[in-house]
Amino acid sequence: MRVVSGTLKGRGLKAVPGNSTRPTTDKVKEAIFNMIGPYFNGGLGLDLFAGSGGLGIEGLSRGLERVIFVDLDRKAVQTINENLRFCNLDEQAEVYRNEASRALKAVQKRDLSFDYIFLDPPYKKQQLIKLMEMMDDASLLKENGVIVCEHGSETKLPPKIGRYQQIRHEEYGIIGVTVFTYKKGEEGEI
Repeated sequence: MRVVSGTLKGRGLKAVPGNSTRPTTDKVKEAIFNMIGPYFNGGLGLDLFAGSGGLGIEGLSRGLERVIFVDLDRKAVQTINENLRFCNLDEQAEVYRNEASRALKAVQKRDLSFDYIFLDPPYKKQQLIKLMEMMDDASLLKENGVIVCEHGSETKLPPKIGRYQQIRHEEYGIIGVTVFTYKKGEEGEI
């Protein structure tokens, strides 16, 4: 597992010990960033279910200004912190050990909104629609912002969740990636 592109291209990242997390493969990571970037001129990201932090670190390497990392697993949080230190990204990151819906409530209280949100929950416990509805209710995505959902390829997400419109869906073997965006003025009923 490594950083695929950007200022940290080729930098190796530690995986979370054990079988509790499933890191995004380099091939899928590269495909995701080709869909949404591939490079950024600043912006705030949220890496929910961050695991080893690979998606958020990739975003920072490609130009995001700051990323908030959240994972419930203690080993994952330790791994994220180690990877951030190894990449000298401590100053551009915040790391929290929290459950996803509680983390969303916490960022809402801080009055934050994001340019990029990465959702990669455990495939067997997905609550993508519920989480995205929470994000929509809390206005956590900026206008023209992007939500990237990684899920099992058997999962089919609807074309619209709240004010978020699906703009892309790709499959890579057993992995599906669905991308949503939010544009003001498109929140009316269809």
